[in-house]
Amino acid sequence: MNSKKTGLFIFFCFIGWFTLYAQNVKSLRINEVMILNEDNFEDDYGKKSAWIEIFNTSYGSVDLGGCFLTNDKNNPTKYPVPKGDVLTIIPPRQHLLFWVDGFPSKGTFHVNFIFDPKQDNYIGLFDANGKTLIDEVIVPASLPADHSYALEIDGKGKWIVKGETTNSYVTPNTNNVTLDKNEKIVKFKKHDKYGVGMAITAMLVVFFSLILLYLSFRTTGRIAINISKRNAMKRNIQKEQELEQKLKLKKHPTTTGEEIAAVIMALHELLEEPHDYEDMVLTINQVKKKYSPWSSKIYNMRHL
Repeated sequence: MNSKKTGLFIFFCFIGWFTLYAQNVKSLRINEVMILNEDNFEDDYGKKSAWIEIFNTSYGSVDLGGCFLTNDKNNPTKYPVPKGDVLTIIPPRQHLLFWVDGFPSKGTFHVNFIFDPKQDNYIGLFDANGKTLIDEVIVPASLPADHSYALEIDGKGKWIVKGETTNSYVTPNTNNVTLDKNEKIVKFKKHDKYGVGMAITAMLVVFFSLILLYLSFRTTGRIAINISKRNAMKRNIQKEQELEQKLKLKKHPTTTGEEIAAVIMALHELLEEPHDYEDMVLTINQVKKKYSPWSSKIYNMRHL
């Protein structure tokens, strides 16, 4: 029974881990791509190469190690992202850049294929099993040099061409949209110039929190009282059962009347009837021999 429960526990833990892993990997998105890099971002070797930006849309860290990048849909396992590199772990809401230069010997983030600027380029991100598609995009051949094909907002929205204007610049390894103001605060200031709404909201939050605390403490107190009453009832029932058991023993003693009468008669005979005081003492020795000693004289002697 215990082994069965242990097996079920391990099975459900594995299912939960696998589900969590799958959800984390599926939160990755191809966020921005540059096909032809002539005068833009440089890699660690000072080379200007095409690149792919991956964005983690979740609020938990995701390890990209073991997944696959490819430019050929018929070959989903073209470039396996190496495992064991801590740099492949993408923090929450952060980016990771891969250089498309065809030199994987340069490091983890240099893939083994290149783009062709004269035609449409397919980019696919596949799960570690090499079959499950996480994300894909087709970059049009009309993309100019030093321009990127990117999502309008990190991880979502429509695809746009960046680099054509100063308000739409290329953003490798950083947010596609830089927010320099909080729209919610701006709207709040616009509709509540004197802060009356904020004060009322704060008071309501405090009162609501106090009500929740009161209800929680009240519920906890009632539960504690019910538990103490239940324990007291159990103790009373146990005491009553013990008392009933004692009463039963008194009503039905273990010694029978015949035994008591026999003991009384023996005491009466011992104390009331006259006795002679004999000086002769008989000693009976247990026979340890296995044969019958009826004819042996050594067992017929009397000790006076």
